Amino acid sequence: MEFADDVQPVPAADEALVRVEAFSPNRGETFLLENPRPGLVPGKDVAGLVVQAAADGSGPPIGTRVVGHPAKGGWAEYVAVPTHSLAVLPGAVDAVRAAALPLAGITALRLLRAAGGVAGRRVLLTGASGGVGHYLTELAAGAGAEVTAVTATARRGERLRALGAAAVVHDVAGARGPFDVVLESTGGAALPVALAKLAAGSTLIWFGQASRTPVTLDFFDFFTGPEGSAIRHFHYAGAPYGEDLATLVRLVDSGRLHPEIDRVEDWGRTARTLVDLRERRIRGKAVLTTGAGR
Repeated sequence: MEFADDVQPVPAADEALVRVEAFSPNRGETFLLENPRPGLVPGKDVAGLVVQAAADGSGPPIGTRVVGHPAKGGWAEYVAVPTHSLAVLPGAVDAVRAAALPLAGITALRLLRAAGGVAGRRVLLTGASGGVGHYLTELAAGAGAEVTAVTATARRGERLRALGAAAVVHDVAGARGPFDVVLESTGGAALPVALAKLAAGSTLIWFGQASRTPVTLDFFDFFTGPEGSAIRHFHYAGAPYGEDLATLVRLVDSGRLHPEIDRVEDWGRTARTLVDLRERRIRGKAVLTTGAGR
């Protein structure tokens, strides 16, 4: 990856032009760089200042601090963001924490909605040390769930306990079920093991494949395992995002949600950060700052 000059984006009528103060790359976005299409500018998680309001009158006015979730283009000084995917930032929420919210936070919110009411239910969460996992742990525990988080190291497990996890294990096989809900993001060999931890008639929601290893399932395992259970596929995407972003901002502002940011760097160090993110050397989120807010 290298820096390049480009023309400033020209927003559509329903888009605001945002001067980016901070952006947060996601591990999945690093895979786009394996075989990038010409002109690719990734970037879906941004925070900054509106410098041009939407021409159709929707969205915030010039000078408003915002967090946004554009489809692309956020790894830049300026990005055009649909106003339906922006949320206004209160003064107490800085751009660094805000930039860490969109994709991971929206995914966590929508996963919990897909799971239904979790109060009093036993929840198993795999791949818990990533950005989504930290948000899910805190949100689910705050809603009354008994969360067992799976993470590779004791250091990462300590933080998950602080966020509300009732138990932390370092391998999914060590989780003590049965569980009412399994939220599975690892794939590979972990998914069948997690599936076997379900209570009868319960649900596994599959929302990622961080291992990048295909899953093999034996249908006959259901006969001796969680009979009547279900597997659901989940993908967070689907605009508008503004309402969910506003919810996340409100939770952060009220002290009920704490973005787990392992690294804050100047965007001149983006390449190194992307490598470390891809190789899973970053706990939670990484945020790059452009210097625009100084």
